[in-house]
Amino acid sequence: MNFFSKLPTAPLRDESEEQRSTRFKRMQWASFFAITLGYSMYYVCRTSLNVVKKPIMDAGFLDATQLGVISSALLFTYAIGKFVNGFLADHSNIRRFMATGLLISTAANIVVGLLGLISAKGMVISQGIFYVIFAILWGINGWTQSMGAPPCVVSLSRWYPLSRRGTFYGFWSLSHNLGEFFSFLLVGGLVSLFGWQFGFIGAAIAGIIGFLIIVFLLHDSPEAEGMPSVAVMAGEETSEQAKHHSVGVSQKEVLRNPYVWVLAFASAFMYVSRYAVNGWGVLFLQETKGFTLVTATQIISVNALLGIIGTVFSGWLSDVAFKGNRYIPAVAAGVLEVLSLILFAFGGNSLWLNIAAMVLFGIAIGVLICFLGGLMAVDIVPREASGAALGVVGIASYAAAGLQDIASGLLIDTHKSLVGTVDGVVQYTYNFTPALIFWIIAASLSVILVCVVWAKKKKA
Repeated sequence: MNFFSKLPTAPLRDESEEQRSTRFKRMQWASFFAITLGYSMYYVCRTSLNVVKKPIMDAGFLDATQLGVISSALLFTYAIGKFVNGFLADHSNIRRFMATGLLISTAANIVVGLLGLISAKGMVISQGIFYVIFAILWGINGWTQSMGAPPCVVSLSRWYPLSRRGTFYGFWSLSHNLGEFFSFLLVGGLVSLFGWQFGFIGAAIAGIIGFLIIVFLLHDSPEAEGMPSVAVMAGEETSEQAKHHSVGVSQKEVLRNPYVWVLAFASAFMYVSRYAVNGWGVLFLQETKGFTLVTATQIISVNALLGIIGTVFSGWLSDVAFKGNRYIPAVAAGVLEVLSLILFAFGGNSLWLNIAAMVLFGIAIGVLICFLGGLMAVDIVPREASGAALGVVGIASYAAAGLQDIASGLLIDTHKSLVGTVDGVVQYTYNFTPALIFWIIAASLSVILVCVVWAKKKKA
């Protein structure tokens, strides 16, 4: 506990205002780059499984239901962990907290890749044992993955004033898209060249890079560096006012705020569709539309890449154009998400049409990750409880994403048809229609919940 505790307030350094301002900005930007690049490497270590599902199934290692269970193991532990670690992050040394999580996640990926190589060669470990160990390791990976986002949001609260929070929260949120993009390209490329086991090893290399970035660039807080708090530096409050905030009391306010919980469920339904496309989209394009693994991963990666546009500009646009109102762009993005899912599901086999669907989906999800994924909840709670607000949103979002993986896997397996046997491996075709309808309904419910909160807050 002492190792992870927030660094104590250091005495104010004897320096001029200009020197202090320069030092503050340098550490502010270094911390921002650390959480953005570091968290994108977290994502590579988390989404590596999404790229290798088809090769694992084709090799007869695991079926869709087993892969759904493994994916959900990560998402369920991530959901609980994000809630717990969200509350802990408000009290923590965020550099140590975030770096430790990524290091363990990296180790989980290395072990899965090496065990896969051993199992493929028939050495020591059977496929059944591999499945059990894989599920356990992926559950551990889920918990340590939950040590990534909360420190990032706490860092934004510690280093950026309220007037700029939306803008930089949006800029930081592009780490989700960068991570997914790197995962589909890096992991997908390695899988195509060397086999699915090397996808996990490639993800681990990315994790090591992210670990080093966090250790060398992330700073805990201005106060730990001998400076006043960001609120005092920005003129939001005086030094005396800054002393009266209690983290524990602020966190209890989060738990009692009904708007935080409704926004959390809106995010949960959005995460169903988001993780459905990222987790099963490659398989859907291969099985239903006949694309190769390389082409399918490239199409899905477009949504991660284009999501950067929605993510980067969402916070800035809401700060500047809508004067801090996140509801208007959130509802618009939600509607666009539903329409793009319908186009992706039922729009046909054209390469360019599917790319267009992922362009629209990526932009919409990029906006919604920023708003529903945390910013709208963080906006309505005290700064000292930013991690707690993210924790509430996180447990709802990732529990829903985990249930989605199980439900989608079962729906896909239930509606499969036997084709025959090739080289001793049973082959099937899959009907994705029930799963697709499930994803579209979830996205629609997300929009409805945002409208409900918006209407209630207007009346209030």
